[in-house]
Amino acid sequence: MRRVENHGITLATESFGTAGNPALVLVMGATASMLGWPEALCHALADRGLHVLRFDHRDTGQSTTVAPGKATYDVEDMASDLLAVMEGHGLDRVHLAGMSLGGYIAQMVALQHPERVSSLTLIASEPLGWDGAPLPHIADEFLAHFGALATLDWSDREAAASFLVESERLCAGRGAQFDAAASRTGALRVLERTDSPMSMFNHGSVTTRVDWSGRFRDIDCPVLVLHGDEDPILPVENGKAIASGIRNAQLEILSAIGHELPPGRLDWIAERIAAHVQAALA
Repeated sequence: MRRVENHGITLATESFGTAGNPALVLVMGATASMLGWPEALCHALADRGLHVLRFDHRDTGQSTTVAPGKATYDVEDMASDLLAVMEGHGLDRVHLAGMSLGGYIAQMVALQHPERVSSLTLIASEPLGWDGAPLPHIADEFLAHFGALATLDWSDREAAASFLVESERLCAGRGAQFDAAASRTGALRVLERTDSPMSMFNHGSVTTRVDWSGRFRDIDCPVLVLHGDEDPILPVENGKAIASGIRNAQLEILSAIGHELPPGRLDWIAERIAAHVQAALA
């Protein structure tokens, strides 16, 4: 574990594999700490010759948190956090893999600093600055579940864990039976790593300060889009929109997969990302 600083924000980071190998920085989605990237996936990527980094977003895990509802930062600030992680590990140029909001942030950094991004993998993400017809977004069932936040007692770790488990269940596709016990173990670990679990939901109010309309179309590094066809948060039309707007982007649609990194597909995902990185290096 290593901590890096960004204008008064401390960010917790962790690396896997051998420094000096091609660097892959993993950028998780909204409300998720670095634990959103399963250790098994991180090791699988490292075993394929990559130097893998994951980190806690601000307001998650062991990074700096502010009180719930008191966030004053924007997505561009979260993008600067990613750059700080790169700087903190002495990385001039990296490959980025982002999921959901992490994919949005990764696109932003690729546009702001194209000389520092060798390739993008965008998992369950949406296009930055979409300028076409409206795309479908979060399912009503998930929005109803989030309505429980108003009355949830976060000091009750079992109740909080149950909320997080239900969130994961709603995100899961039909490709495999949902493992509630494993999800609960993971949720309790998430809660143990922060003194302010409710702060993760500050991400729900984060917006951009810059007009990015149409900008995703200007990305010119190699792009791989991985998207589940049962994603209830950012339905697969979002992944298709990214791939259709970026020249030479590759789209892989995962059957019966939701807004998730399912255990049974981690080796496949690692293999696909590693092959994409190696192709970008060729």
